[in-house]
Amino acid sequence: MTEEKKSGAVKDLTVGEPAKLIFYFTLPLLAGNVFQQLFGFVDTLIVGRFLGVEALAAVGCTGSLMFLMLGFVMGMTSGFSIYTGQRFGAKDFDGLRYSVFVCIILSIIASIILSIVGVIFCRELLEIMQTPPEIIDGAYSFIVIIYGGVIGFVMIQMQTNLIRALGDSKKPTIVQATTLCINILLEPIAIIFFGLGIPGAAGATIVSLVIGNIICFFYIKKNVPLLHIRKEDWHFDKKIIWEHLKIGLPMGFQSSIIAIGAVVLQMALNGLGPIAVASFAAAHRVDGIAVMPMMSFGVAVAAYTAQNFGAKKFDRIHDGVKKTVWMSCAFSFAVAIFNIFFGADIIKLFVGEGQEQIVEYGRLFLITNGVSYWILALLFIFRFTLQGLGKSFVPTVAGAIELVMRIAAAIFLVDYWGYFGACLANPMAWIGACIPLTIAFFVIRRNMSRLREVGDD
Repeated sequence: MTEEKKSGAVKDLTVGEPAKLIFYFTLPLLAGNVFQQLFGFVDTLIVGRFLGVEALAAVGCTGSLMFLMLGFVMGMTSGFSIYTGQRFGAKDFDGLRYSVFVCIILSIIASIILSIVGVIFCRELLEIMQTPPEIIDGAYSFIVIIYGGVIGFVMIQMQTNLIRALGDSKKPTIVQATTLCINILLEPIAIIFFGLGIPGAAGATIVSLVIGNIICFFYIKKNVPLLHIRKEDWHFDKKIIWEHLKIGLPMGFQSSIIAIGAVVLQMALNGLGPIAVASFAAAHRVDGIAVMPMMSFGVAVAAYTAQNFGAKKFDRIHDGVKKTVWMSCAFSFAVAIFNIFFGADIIKLFVGEGQEQIVEYGRLFLITNGVSYWILALLFIFRFTLQGLGKSFVPTVAGAIELVMRIAAAIFLVDYWGYFGACLANPMAWIGACIPLTIAFFVIRRNMSRLREVGDD
């Protein structure tokens, strides 16, 4: 029996009809990504309803700081696991196991560094962002706990990404759903029954992540022997470590670059007062879930591309990407229509009745972003395809363009148009980033036959 068949929790994406493979891989991935976003959604919802609008603004204004770090974590761990997927596609199971070892070691080191830096500097970052005095203490009490427990985010991302690299998107979704349910149970207990307030919301999130990591670890131990590290894997190969870093770090920094733009934009929003901050926070949570179909198709095509690149099946990459574009754009139009017509009703869940200005501001954000979702769909597909091929330069450049666009919106548009100027930041960033990604993808597609040489380097 082959190594691959010994491990039932794998899916070979190098054989079968591409559209069907990607679609069915995306469905549980979409559910998992929605559950991931629901962590922030639940934090905001519970805090807003039980602690009030000021507390909602306090937690909401930390969103860009969370994205700054957790975006790096998600990008980095996804990048590390791309090499794992390539080894699986090549049927190099020894290389795959060593990749798991490297992923774990690099993730632990990154967790320690990120946590120390985050805890030390988060108060200063909130001050630099000009967080309103009435909410800065609440914001600090939330983000310092999140940063202190960042290893929980890193390791659950790492474990679930390794499982996805083997073509299984269902089990990570179950882990994320379980973790979210635990979080939903613990947060009201911490806030209402123990009276822990905003710190209680952050602490409940960290505890739920610890439990989720334990569940994921024992699932892998019992069901995924391909991810088990052996004694002979405990060594350091500089070349292989570098292969992980040259994919993972640019993907992480790319997300952080984008997040810096979000931080600058948050600074401009903070100058508009708590109402604008709370509106943006609530609408951003709804938008964060809405964009998950597009992001999920992107992540799916990255796993598909990585495996087929490892197997040197370059024609399948082109076919899969083309079909994913049609599927993702269809989802983007459907989600946009829903958000435009029903998004305001969801925002009311955060703030209750009597907050018409917040609801109207939130509606404006969702309409402005919704009409541009199809651009975001293309951005995700081309970005993740390039990353699945191990190419990180153009995606990093695209991230820098997103940064410039968001800073431009914060400096110029917010000054002239207020809240509406902030709403335009995302569409501007998506358009700017999509241009180099689209060009790079079509250049690579035209020269797809040369990828064999690249893979042999």
